[in-house]
Amino acid sequence: MTVNDLQGSETWRMFRIMSEFVEGFDELSRIGPAVSIFGSARFPRSNKYYKKALTISRLLSESGFAIITGGGGGIMEAANKGAAQNNGVSIGLNIEIPMEQEPNPYQNKSLHFRYFFARKVMFVKYAVGYVCMPGGFGTLDEFFEALTLMQTHKIYRFPVILVGTDYWTPVLEFMKTTLLKERTISRKDLSLISMTDDPKEVVSIVNKHFEWKKAKVEEAIKKKHQTGGFKDTSFL
Repeated sequence: MTVNDLQGSETWRMFRIMSEFVEGFDELSRIGPAVSIFGSARFPRSNKYYKKALTISRLLSESGFAIITGGGGGIMEAANKGAAQNNGVSIGLNIEIPMEQEPNPYQNKSLHFRYFFARKVMFVKYAVGYVCMPGGFGTLDEFFEALTLMQTHKIYRFPVILVGTDYWTPVLEFMKTTLLKERTISRKDLSLISMTDDPKEVVSIVNKHFEWKKAKVEEAIKKKHQTGGFKDTSFL
């Protein structure tokens, strides 16, 4: 294989990456307000967190939110199922990986990705909130990435809700007793996080933020009309 062969391969990879972004933007740009739900693919349907994810998804769907998941089993299946049973928008962002990722049957809009980074953009771009159920590295990855993007002002603030106090309390305690103590984060960074066991509280937090967001949009549009100027409200 020559250097030119490698360059050609990289060029085609670039087009594949572009196609994943284009398809994602095209398919998701009109879904309306959505909530991304994360959690382990390994929980069986009898698991208490599976059942809670099902309830949370159903309540969010009843409130008019589309549900976005990674499209797999476990918590992802439960979240898609709750939305689908309510005849809501149930989106699966499926990924090609060697294990665990068998698309669940409760998606009424499915996208398929090879690249994690393209998929990550879709989770955050169209969400008005994140719900993190108990999960492993993938869930932690999405959780900390959302915090990082908000901390560094790369995205505007939205609710990041941890569900399962028994599961998540040690993580928050580590952040408080180690990260905060060593000053690697600031106290205000912790205010980005909510934690609860109550599905209704999850919906309340998301609804409250969404109403605030709508008010900001209306305020920006009104100001634009009054001044005749232009204000970018795409972030809203």
